[in-house]
Amino acid sequence: MPKALQIQGTQFLDDQGRTVHLRGVNLSGSTKTPLDEPSHIANTFSRHREVSFVGRPFSLEDAEEHFLRLEHWGFNTLRFLTTWEAIEHAGRGQYDEAYLDYFAEVVALAGEYDFYVLIDPHQDVWSRMTGGDGAPGWTLEAAGFDISRLDASEAAITMQRRYPDYPTMVWVDNYSRLACATMFTLFFAGDRFAPNLQVDGIPIQNYLQDAFIAAMQQVAKRLKNMPHVLGYGPLNEPGKGFIGLPSLNQYNGFPPGLAELSALNAMAAGGGMTVEAPLVSFDQNFNRYVGDAGTATLNPDGISAWVENDLWWDLGVWGMEGGKPVALHDDYFANADFLEDGLLPFTQKYADAILAIDPDAMFFMETVPTETHRLRPIDAPLDRLVNAGHWYDAFMLFSRRFDGNHGLDYPKGVIIEGRGNVRALFNDGIGSLVNTSMEALDGVPTLVGEFGLSYDINDQYGLRTEDFSAHELALSMYYDAMDLHLVHSTQWNYTPDNSNRWGDNWNGEDLSIFSRDQQFDEFNLDSGGRAVRGFCRPHVQVAAGTLLKRHFNYETAVFEAEIDCNGSGETLIFVPAIWYGYDHQVEVSSGEWRETDNPQIIVWTCDRPGRQTIHISPGVGDG
Repeated sequence: MPKALQIQGTQFLDDQGRTVHLRGVNLSGSTKTPLDEPSHIANTFSRHREVSFVGRPFSLEDAEEHFLRLEHWGFNTLRFLTTWEAIEHAGRGQYDEAYLDYFAEVVALAGEYDFYVLIDPHQDVWSRMTGGDGAPGWTLEAAGFDISRLDASEAAITMQRRYPDYPTMVWVDNYSRLACATMFTLFFAGDRFAPNLQVDGIPIQNYLQDAFIAAMQQVAKRLKNMPHVLGYGPLNEPGKGFIGLPSLNQYNGFPPGLAELSALNAMAAGGGMTVEAPLVSFDQNFNRYVGDAGTATLNPDGISAWVENDLWWDLGVWGMEGGKPVALHDDYFANADFLEDGLLPFTQKYADAILAIDPDAMFFMETVPTETHRLRPIDAPLDRLVNAGHWYDAFMLFSRRFDGNHGLDYPKGVIIEGRGNVRALFNDGIGSLVNTSMEALDGVPTLVGEFGLSYDINDQYGLRTEDFSAHELALSMYYDAMDLHLVHSTQWNYTPDNSNRWGDNWNGEDLSIFSRDQQFDEFNLDSGGRAVRGFCRPHVQVAAGTLLKRHFNYETAVFEAEIDCNGSGETLIFVPAIWYGYDHQVEVSSGEWRETDNPQIIVWTCDRPGRQTIHISPGVGDG
């Protein structure tokens, strides 16, 4: 079991003073749903208080198979998913003890296979009932919503109700829909925007925040004595809700959308009004255009998402004039800043609560992906903070294509062409996260908490033919950017129950590096892997000093690293058999290297301090 790590500047150090480099994977995509309720199964969520997440990501009996495979692929870190719903689905303060016991046991097992673990309380667009995952259903009921009517009223878009008419990536549109936007507004700024809304005599903001924090404390109590558990993320990719919106008539979401929903239209449709909303189209650069494609009629049956009273109507935010919805207080949510007035105060409160239980816990900070550069430190020692922002290849996500010669500079709305220019685009994307760590966060480590690849790209060519060469190229370019900036990373994702038909069992996504549909052989740890040569690359796992450079040439299989050796012990380097077999040539500038009991790990011991290099290439006859 790995021992606890400490942060020193931008580095993680072990008990020998060596630099540990975290290269891992998210575990797992299907943890977002109960075992028997994947997103593609029709669901009214009537059982939301009775579900169980025991067995997510896999059963205890199957844990060894998956941990051994991930270890074989060179990963040493797991961003381990849980959800608020998994812990507290039955009701506020009613914890699923069976799940908590299971979760603690499977995390403990990860340590026995030498994995470092960071706990990710995952969410996407608030909850399963609002088209994503995360929060339990009773949180929506506390705000006054009728869960059974959220989708029918256009307050949410769910695959559970709309499959097979459910476009790729449409789940992100829920950030601008009534239910998700309302819940994030109440969670982060309910005191400001709904000051009189109370549940059981408790203001709604505290009612929600305190429940979430208490649920995560239940996890921390069980894990606090596990040294391989590094710490916790506060909340995956949080949403702004309506916070800071200058006008109710302004669009408040992300592409791709079914229809352009301003906050006003979102409130009106979810409030039981029939709304004509403009459809969205895109140009070749994925710039968003509204209205050119016509309109859509939303909520023709006039179904309300509210059980009784419409919160925003009662607060005088919107109303009706001449049979049409109007903004009565157009700038109601303006003059507020999501980060300063919402996320950071919550993160501080959360960190204080976790530190009260586990004083050694680290915090893997993140915010809305488009605003990572605005992060600032919370009131905690810098040796407890990590920038864990996310990065994705926008062209691949939106077009579902990859050839290595086209990229999308999404902020500028410009298509980038040429392999070298696309590489530079990726390098700049990762570099911006590092700049945030150094400038906005005063020099903390950078761990790219999520990045990854859709395996259904290029018209599912890889899934149909088992030819994952395009996927390997994509992953190699992503990891090249990580290596250039020497960042830590956890790829999205490893899903044990992935299938080519249903992907990661959540909203049609298919980003798992493993699937039993890929020529699976239980006696071959590489089988079931997708594009393994793209992510299973040589890398320095532990450096006896400061790692200055690492580079792997995907074409020649030559790996080079440079270390400022400090005499702190042995350097461990992962040398994957999938690239080298078990025969490789090694050249070091000083000292000696040797093989270990693990044929994919070599040990290098420098015999003098300062800048030293290692060069690894295929042996005679190897590829």
